[in-house]
Amino acid sequence: MNFLIVLVILLLFFLIWPFIRAQLIEGRRFAYLRRLEEKRKSRVITLIDRRRGVSFLGVPFWEFIDIEDAEEILRAVRLTPKTIPIDLVIHTPGGLALPTEQIARTLLGHQAKVTVFIPHYAMSGGTLLALAADEIVMDRRAVLGGVDPQIQGFPAGAILSVLEQKPPQRIRDKTYIMANVARKALTEIRQFVEELLVENNYDPKAVKRITETLVGGQRTHDFPITFTQAKELGLRVSTSMPPEIYGLLTLYPPRRGVRSPVQYIPLPYGGRR
Repeated sequence: MNFLIVLVILLLFFLIWPFIRAQLIEGRRFAYLRRLEEKRKSRVITLIDRRRGVSFLGVPFWEFIDIEDAEEILRAVRLTPKTIPIDLVIHTPGGLALPTEQIARTLLGHQAKVTVFIPHYAMSGGTLLALAADEIVMDRRAVLGGVDPQIQGFPAGAILSVLEQKPPQRIRDKTYIMANVARKALTEIRQFVEELLVENNYDPKAVKRITETLVGGQRTHDFPITFTQAKELGLRVSTSMPPEIYGLLTLYPPRRGVRSPVQYIPLPYGGRR
């Protein structure tokens, strides 16, 4: 009987512990964000996408910018007085076009300074959000990426190139349909990026250069744009990254079920050892 009681207690503990652990981490996040806000006199918002877990077939799921993210960020901006700066910490592979554009326009419309912090990477839609900021703060090894649209997993520019490489009689109807969508998507995103940069008071020459590089499709979608390249393009980038931003990332570990293969002693080493 005592053994059964112990077994039930252990079972309940293992069932409840993930919930308790999640609440503890959430509490640490809020406390950390609050300290950072008090230090910078700003509203700090995070958009940190991590691996969600592993399915029963062993296929990993990934987080990305979606409509729920847009709802939360738009709500956070509405709760922020117009005179309070906004600091947005981005760590994302990108996401859907509609919510990303909604967030970008909302950030652009905020009257106080908007700073985007990129400690590691902000690809695709993450780069689009950075374009709406007054200042982009990157780690020296952090990267941005192209914002050219992808149609069913294929770059829009690559789909259109099929029409140039093949005679019409050898192209399937589905390819024509995809090419039609790709052409519209490229026009829309190019127009949006240009309008975003112009409204954000970028130099006209820089607008053309940035748009062509990010939307032109001369590179693969995940080609990394480094801090140096971003500066050469004319983006408002700096490397004045507060050390607290790196600490913030540690409070957003990969979701349960995904174990990192990287291990190290999490202590700073100083001097010669």
